[in-house]
Amino acid sequence: MRKKTLLSWSSGKDSAWALHVLRQQPEYDVVGLFTTVNAVFDRVAMHATRSQLLQLQAAAAGLPLHIIPIPFPCSNEAYAQAMQAFIDRAKAMDVTCMAFGDLFLEDVRRYREAQLQPTGIEPVFPLWGQPTDQLAATMLQADIETYVCCVDPRQAPVQLAGQRWDAPLLASLPAGVDPCGERGEFHTVVVNGPFFSHRIPIRVGEVVERDGFVFADIIPMQEGICR
Repeated sequence: MRKKTLLSWSSGKDSAWALHVLRQQPEYDVVGLFTTVNAVFDRVAMHATRSQLLQLQAAAAGLPLHIIPIPFPCSNEAYAQAMQAFIDRAKAMDVTCMAFGDLFLEDVRRYREAQLQPTGIEPVFPLWGQPTDQLAATMLQADIETYVCCVDPRQAPVQLAGQRWDAPLLASLPAGVDPCGERGEFHTVVVNGPFFSHRIPIRVGEVVERDGFVFADIIPMQEGICR
């Protein structure tokens, strides 16, 4: 029997690629996506992806989206409580696995494993341990289209914000910046790839600095109208 699986969806390339990998493994049946959304700004936590674009991504992936609202500001305790409530709902849905697009951060993996351990839900890390330079090359060869939506200026150049994540961008990264941004150097929003049934039209909007990070507003376009 295939394992009923929910995938943690950040709106970025790594979670999208995790979906692509899972769909090629008959062991797993991905039945939905889940995302934490800032309840004040109606945007994905950290990535600041508009919820409208998030919904369009889920539709292009052909999967239901489960939104987990979190307060702003959000303490570690409030985040853990929101996630635990969702995990309880997932158990009621007979979900047996939760998948994550993490690549190599051991502390993040241990946190997820500890949170799920009492529940019986299996944590799955389909991209874990892959060399990130090779993973980036594989994604680009598959014609993934994704844009940098958030930059930590303490770790990476602010000029990355709003740029397409592509081979020229990767070649321009300073030494020490992970090509996938796994240490939080930058975050992305994905709009096309083998995990979607169609491309999501977008435009890059305003770039702003807020709370020590630089954000580029990735704005969905429908029927030629920016909303």
